[in-house]
Amino acid sequence: MDGAREILTWELFGTASRELAQLIADDGYEPEMILSIARGGLLVGGALGYALGVKNVYTMNVEYYTGVDERLDVPRILPPAPDFVDLDDARVLIADDVADTGHTLQSVEKFCAGKVGEVRVAVLYEKPASLVACDYVWRRADRWINFPWSDKEPVAGRAPGATLDA
Repeated sequence: MDGAREILTWELFGTASRELAQLIADDGYEPEMILSIARGGLLVGGALGYALGVKNVYTMNVEYYTGVDERLDVPRILPPAPDFVDLDDARVLIADDVADTGHTLQSVEKFCAGKVGEVRVAVLYEKPASLVACDYVWRRADRWINFPWSDKEPVAGRAPGATLDA
């Protein structure tokens, strides 16, 4: 990486999430459920839920990134995973902040396969190397992205880059 970064501000996030929701609405897709990938997808999923009038917003926690451009070998779905009971025909929209390598999204798509009727993916950013071609993308970028929710160190007294795993 050359050090150049894409910067998303809180104000621009508001615009981006509404425009992403509009792409979905204009396509005629009406998800019955939004599955937000924690942590970056939580805000995206919530914003899409409000904009699209979808109250069924769920969370799935997938661990993959451990730092800037540092990741595990493969994504790990962390418990508790959603229990898709009686959702054989459901339309599910997976929401995340970025499709970088696409490995996280691919693991969530595989998790959903055979449990729900249809899965589509919406992200704020999609990078060219992503294994997953997202259905709805606000912007394409090839640089590292600074999101307003993750561009500063935690306020808790942890070492830089450290997180608390439950």
